[in-house]
Amino acid sequence: MEVKEALEKRRSIRKFKDTPISDEIIKELMIAAMSGPSAVNKRPWEFYVITNKEKLNELKSCVPFGKYDAPLAIVVCGNLLRSLPLHASSYWIQDCSAATENILLRVTDLGLGAVWCGGHPQKLVEKNLRKCLSIPKTQIPLNVIYIGYPSQEVESRSQYEENRIHYFK
Repeated sequence: MEVKEALEKRRSIRKFKDTPISDEIIKELMIAAMSGPSAVNKRPWEFYVITNKEKLNELKSCVPFGKYDAPLAIVVCGNLLRSLPLHASSYWIQDCSAATENILLRVTDLGLGAVWCGGHPQKLVEKNLRKCLSIPKTQIPLNVIYIGYPSQEVESRSQYEENRIHYFK
């Protein structure tokens, strides 16, 4: 799939088939995630990959707007021990967001579907995810990505809006 096609086909999918995701595909998603840009190449990301049905059900109670029945969830966290110091310490958010977008694009390329559910900066969600997955305090859960084979059809689209572009020529 061409990048342009993946960008237009990538949509939030909220209904999934109960088909498991293979370990090979999960590895492909992790390779894509870690191919993203990172400030000063710090790569402050950590990934919690959940395929266990009981843990997936428990995870749904952690994210108020993330109660999806998917066979796979990936929680993307920023590791503060690997982030930049002082005034640049929040760059982990950009790095982990780029990793997340890479996952979403690779999901689309592989014919899967996904939905990105926010974690940080919602303190209660962060706390719940930390408890559910035993995430250490040195890591901040940025989001939960639910992934599976889609059981719903969505149209490709462009969200291009010329009026949002400000040129200086």
